[in-house]
Amino acid sequence: MAIWAQYHHLLALFLLTWASTVPTNANMEGDALYALRRAVEDPEHVLQSWDPTLVDPCTWFHVTCDSDNRVTRLDLGNAKLSGNLVPELGKLERLQYLELYMNNLVGPIPVQLGGLKNLVSLDLFHNNLTGSIPPSLSKLSNLRFLDVSNNDLCGTIPTTGSFSKFSEESFMNNPRLEGPELMGFVEWVWTDLKEIQGHWLTLVLSFVHNNEGVEE
Repeated sequence: MAIWAQYHHLLALFLLTWASTVPTNANMEGDALYALRRAVEDPEHVLQSWDPTLVDPCTWFHVTCDSDNRVTRLDLGNAKLSGNLVPELGKLERLQYLELYMNNLVGPIPVQLGGLKNLVSLDLFHNNLTGSIPPSLSKLSNLRFLDVSNNDLCGTIPTTGSFSKFSEESFMNNPRLEGPELMGFVEWVWTDLKEIQGHWLTLVLSFVHNNEGVEE
């Protein structure tokens, strides 16, 4: 009997140890969000409720979860945050809305955000983000709203995939950001051609008008 009691004790201890080392999705997402908290300055203490010791982040302010306690929305617009975005945000597999506009975020847009397959809205406007726009974002087939305007992004604008439906307003006021890639945004090129054509037509008409009645 003593052997069986010892066996059951060891089995129970093993199961408890194993359970404590297997991270749940909720804990993984909490860790991902807490990585963001560690990476930013929060003078208004909007992230004060982000306690990593809780079972999941669904009770944290500015975080919305679904019925499975998976994060679906992060609302931190105009929160006066400063610092960097973190690649761990790419672990929020069910995230649909990432709202981080009107802060003082710097550094690049993490490539890992291209793995957020359920993302519907990405609002990063009015920050100080630098670097290029990750081409991985063009793979987000559910993305309907994108605004990275008023940053300091550089390079060219992706035009494939989800980016084919966004206008220049999504990218405006990035002084170092170049025009669309050659394979896309035909409407931009056509608009430019029409503007050039109109400019030359104005010059020709002005020349004809100014030279009417002039003899050779």
